[in-house]
Amino acid sequence: MYRLGDVETVAQGLLVVRLADTVPEIGIAVVDEQLTAVGKVVDVFGPVSHPYAAVTPSDETNLAIFLGETLYADPST
Repeated sequence: MYRLGDVETVAQGLLVVRLADTVPEIGIAVVDEQLTAVGKVVDVFGPVSHPYAAVTPSDETNLAIFLGETLYADPST
């Protein structure tokens, strides 16, 4: 597991995460600090120097609760 990055905004039902250091693979599982499943990466976009990831949520949770939160990529799932 590694730090994916911080949620910067919510757009069109997706969490937009400013990536930390590692660019994830499309489809990788995303969890929060409590290791609760949040969703999966569906797109990586933006400038090469500071990319973003779009994360589709795994359920219909109020996405605003994730604003500012750090999310993690879990390649084991």
